[in-house]
Amino acid sequence: MDSAELQKLAQHSRSMREAGIALVFASGVLALFLFLPNYGSLTSNSNSISQTSQNSATSTPDAFANISIEAKAAIVYDLATGETLYDKNADAQLPLASLTKLLTVYAALATLSPNTPITIPDDITQIDAPRAFNAGQIFSLYDIARLTLTASLNDGATAIARATADRENRTASAMLANAASSLNLSQTYAVNGSGLDVSATVSGGYGSARDLARLSGALVAKSPIIAMATTRSSAQASSEGGTSFSVKNTDPFVGTLPRLLLSKTGYTDLAGGNLSLVFDAGINHPIAVVVLGSSKNERFTDGTALVAATIEHFADISSI
Repeated sequence: MDSAELQKLAQHSRSMREAGIALVFASGVLALFLFLPNYGSLTSNSNSISQTSQNSATSTPDAFANISIEAKAAIVYDLATGETLYDKNADAQLPLASLTKLLTVYAALATLSPNTPITIPDDITQIDAPRAFNAGQIFSLYDIARLTLTASLNDGATAIARATADRENRTASAMLANAASSLNLSQTYAVNGSGLDVSATVSGGYGSARDLARLSGALVAKSPIIAMATTRSSAQASSEGGTSFSVKNTDPFVGTLPRLLLSKTGYTDLAGGNLSLVFDAGINHPIAVVVLGSSKNERFTDGTALVAATIEHFADISSI
């Protein structure tokens, strides 16, 4: 190919490139021309879609809207996020009855190892029922805690509280106060480890539904195995001498509630019916449900209703 032909080819290529650039430019101008008149409409549609989504989120049904419970105070507390999903007088300080045992066991686990031997004290017969042990019997903290929480045993709670207080060189009430303070439970204090009423007007322990929700979650986190024992119909263990024990759960509904991680009951004349539950609403999503000041039977009805509403709440969220 001679130089004249090469020159013609180069000129043709430049012409084609310039034509292509002109075409691209013209297409861009046309697109801009077509887009601008509709910009306001597109923005309006975008805002409309955003508003529709917002309205959909805010119009999600409130699963707790029609809840009616007998309890004086209650809470549904999301332990994973710290969010309160439902509350009724959740910060009111009320008698705890045997929910005090949750604080006793938590305090013991914060100070003693699970294998620490716990001796049943000599004056155990002076403690009100329910009781299961004889003076001098020895259990590991792990075993006596499981039996005590499952069957709400006052002799077991007393033995655990004394052993922990002795190790800390404090009184039982000071030891329990220290445990409550470590969890920032501002409404919680106890004068004994069992929660038994001290008199006709003074309870063995006081706290709020919110405090008890956080305490229950803390106990599940510290010892999920001990907590899990309270979700079964019974618990078994043996003393160091080989005596076997089997106790029944004080919560008759543990077999009916889904994915329970902890269940603890409480009842005295001063407190009325109390209940603390922790269950998993999803994968590693623990929820605490606490009922204070209900009746002996209605505490279970109240607790079951709140669990059902919580499950409905999360079903509504997942369907958005």
